[in-house]
Amino acid sequence: MKPLLAVFVFASTTFFGATPGSAQQPKALFYMTREPKSVRSFLAHADKIDLLVPAWYSVDADGLLSGGANPLVMETAKQHHVPVMPIVANGDFAQEDFHKLLKSATAMESMIHGLIRACKENGYTGFQFDFENVHWTDRNLLSEMVQNAGAAFHKEGLQLTIATVPNAPGAPGEGGFSAWIYENWRGAYDLTALAQSVDLICLMTYDQHTRWTAPGPVAGWAWTTGNLEYALKFVPVQKLSLGIPLYGYRWFAGTPVKSDDKSGDKPNPSAEYISTDDAVDLAKAYGGHIEWDSTDRAAWFYFYRADMREWIFFTDARTFRERYALVKERGLQGFCSWVLGTEDPAIWDLLPTHK
Repeated sequence: MKPLLAVFVFASTTFFGATPGSAQQPKALFYMTREPKSVRSFLAHADKIDLLVPAWYSVDADGLLSGGANPLVMETAKQHHVPVMPIVANGDFAQEDFHKLLKSATAMESMIHGLIRACKENGYTGFQFDFENVHWTDRNLLSEMVQNAGAAFHKEGLQLTIATVPNAPGAPGEGGFSAWIYENWRGAYDLTALAQSVDLICLMTYDQHTRWTAPGPVAGWAWTTGNLEYALKFVPVQKLSLGIPLYGYRWFAGTPVKSDDKSGDKPNPSAEYISTDDAVDLAKAYGGHIEWDSTDRAAWFYFYRADMREWIFFTDARTFRERYALVKERGLQGFCSWVLGTEDPAIWDLLPTHK
């Protein structure tokens, strides 16, 4: 066993050791990408991060694991006693490829062996599954995969966690969008089964409104609390981490696109991610007045550019603080925030330095 692995495995055994109703400080889990801005944020704030989950790995339909560690990040994590538990994602989220993986015992075995080998070679505490755009009919297959992986990881003294798309109320609601998002995003997660197999569930309570929807908060208050209450019916409080977004969305009029049937141009309303500092810069540049939505407990503003109104909803420090207080109030294991490099710098003043 490498010395680095010995340090991180010890940290992992305590990281998930919270008990219900305890006064323990919520654990701060932060996601990181390979973007330099994201890496720099970790390097600057490692002392306030309890678990780093970098998006470093993906798996294909045949179970082939690809990815690798950032040496500077690993060295900094070691110096600051921050456990590292990378994400493994299902590539570009293609449903057909992931279904193929789930149906192949050989492919799944290859993936699990690859993940365990990566942990041992790099000193990771384990891995987090980030499998999205999974068809609802693959629900049982996904649960079975997680069960098998969890057993293999725990046998090796490693941790397995999973990020899940919020799925309240547990069935399609009214309207075509509700049916579509349940069929392709929400319906595949059996929270009861998953909670029995993993050490932590990170509830991705963000992306309520996206490019697929009209403008709105990334995670409105009623939507966030409703999904939290639903998840707590199935997941022990000590195994649940609440997703707190660090980013925002900007909605704007995209360039109209040509239709395939030659009937003329089609509208192209668009939206894209935006970091907090970029959002604030746009407000300053175009005279946008940042408002506080007391119902959704979120920051937002609009501005005009080229005679068109653009909307931005984003996570400022107040938005973050409201959700951080909810984590404390409900006695959750902690929170999980996507993604470092997009945050309001003021959030770091709200978090304690870990020991």
